[in-house]
Amino acid sequence: MEWIRPEDAGYDEARTLFNAMIDRRPAVIAQCSSAADIREALAYGRQHGLEIAVRSGGHSVAGMSMNDGGLVIDVRGLKDITVDPQARTATVGGGATWGEFDRAAQPYGLAVTGGRVSTTGVSGFTLGGGSGWMDRGWGLACDNLVSVNLVTAAGEEATASAGENPELFWALHGGGGNFGVATSLTFKMYDVGEQVLCGLMLWPLGQARDVARAYRDFVPASPEALGSCLVTLIAPPEEFVPAELQGKPALGLVVVYTGDPEEGREAVRPLRSLQPAADIVGPRPYADFQCMLDDAPGQLNYWTADYHDEFPDAALDVFLRFGEALPHESSQMLLAPWGGRAGRVDPASTPMARRTAQWITHPFAVWQDPAQTAEAIGWAKGFRRDIAPYASGGVYLNFIGHEGQERIMAAFGPENYARLARIKRDFDPDNIFRGNQNILPAAGEPVETEGAIAH
Repeated sequence: MEWIRPEDAGYDEARTLFNAMIDRRPAVIAQCSSAADIREALAYGRQHGLEIAVRSGGHSVAGMSMNDGGLVIDVRGLKDITVDPQARTATVGGGATWGEFDRAAQPYGLAVTGGRVSTTGVSGFTLGGGSGWMDRGWGLACDNLVSVNLVTAAGEEATASAGENPELFWALHGGGGNFGVATSLTFKMYDVGEQVLCGLMLWPLGQARDVARAYRDFVPASPEALGSCLVTLIAPPEEFVPAELQGKPALGLVVVYTGDPEEGREAVRPLRSLQPAADIVGPRPYADFQCMLDDAPGQLNYWTADYHDEFPDAALDVFLRFGEALPHESSQMLLAPWGGRAGRVDPASTPMARRTAQWITHPFAVWQDPAQTAEAIGWAKGFRRDIAPYASGGVYLNFIGHEGQERIMAAFGPENYARLARIKRDFDPDNIFRGNQNILPAAGEPVETEGAIAH
């Protein structure tokens, strides 16, 4: 393990996160490469009364994986990835990114629902639920967990699975990093073969209303093997984009079909019939597709989100109105479908409320000049205000920053939150792990947690 302090040469690099709005200075960063390192770091933090944050991919938009004056447990050294093609499972270290995981699984033609960009950390993404391109076909990432190994607040190594610490396992299906530091996660995997049909289509905003309506009406009956997302963006200056569209607001449609590419061509045919101005949908390895929308780090970010049970024309009008007024060329407005397998899980199997939501809106404010901060955040908040009549309540917490305890409660609902609070009390009664969408420990004494023992 390496301890990095403010006077050390690598300190600034070690504390840098994806969101450039976050500029925090911890007292010490513990770069860990084993569960033993994590135990040692936790003991040090508790001995010295330091606030503790856990850093993996560093994609928390609110900077929850960094703090001021405390200890950061950096688990990026835990990157071991093992794929079992016969069992169709994979075990991945808690410090790996989705790009690393997808690259390791690609030679076996296997994958699982992952982040929409490759630089997101596997553990934080999954423990927060894990919404990606293949929600409708494969469910969320957390729905595909077989087990999680973690180090608890007490410094014990524990395994959570359906048969071992089942209450803790339930909590890790969306309850975030409230219960320990994940050292490895084991997933059920799915076939993607050597290539999938995937890519991007673009239309000028003059066609956006008709295309958006057609897409909304198309999704519910579309194959669940087809992942997609509607997005407004500034068309990039790329060769595949017509010159007259480059640098202008456009409507985009991202698609990926995780079956036979020929079947995929038939699946997207109704969308291609809408005559996109640009179309780079074609066969490519799934791991390559997962990198297509990667954003460069170093930009300022503010995100928020809402669930929707339906998305009427009036909601589409709000979506497009704000999509035409992006605050910066890097900003985007996303409309992602849920439904399918993501909505068919037993409601009692995860703490996440409103799993039957059909859509998620996700204003993705990204900008570079700090002088534009008020405008960019105001744009995202303005969209939430105007879309509120069409929202169904609840929220996917990985898509938002610090928006208050009320939003955390809405993500789980009162009964699930109370259950999470009891599990939090049992595994982290002192709320050591509070650098997250925090669940407050329930009152009362922790109960004995059978199976949560060192191994």
